[in-house]
Amino acid sequence: MTVFYLVQHAEKERQPGDPGLTELGRRRADRTAAWAQHVGVHAVFSSPLRRARETAWPIASRAGLRIREDARLRERMNWDGSQPMEDFLADWAASVKDRDFVPACGDSSRDAAERFRTCLVDLTKEAGPVALVTHGGVTVDLLRTLIGDDAVPVELMQHGVPSCAITTLDGLSVVDIASVAHLE
Repeated sequence: MTVFYLVQHAEKERQPGDPGLTELGRRRADRTAAWAQHVGVHAVFSSPLRRARETAWPIASRAGLRIREDARLRERMNWDGSQPMEDFLADWAASVKDRDFVPACGDSSRDAAERFRTCLVDLTKEAGPVALVTHGGVTVDLLRTLIGDDAVPVELMQHGVPSCAITTLDGLSVVDIASVAHLE
């Protein structure tokens, strides 16, 4: 099976749309890249959103690889400023509670997980290990599908995936969830 490292994008600027990384985010992305180089990543995929691409860039650069964008790695919902933040957060909470709820600007949790799972199935032929730079909501959605709600750490369900955390999968089997040991 292919080993997948699901990399949470680094800290982003606090603004709507498609923000880039903060200075701290860039430093953490560099530390994550050093870790990825150590484990011998053979391919780097990224969500098309800027914060994910900027996190993927140092990983790909250190490994001498190109970033391959895949829209299936995008977040379940992305606040673009077209709706009030309160409405966006209410939709987010509803989509966490009810996995079939379709928010005003995004996918249901179940649909987001399925698109991510399909991406992984399609990438099982890649020579591994493979780094996939993605987002916290869709990573939690995937985990909920693969291991069930009760097995997903409560901290992730309530507060999301930490910046640059790495979730390791062997094929579709979960090996490690949201590790930040490489940042210490």
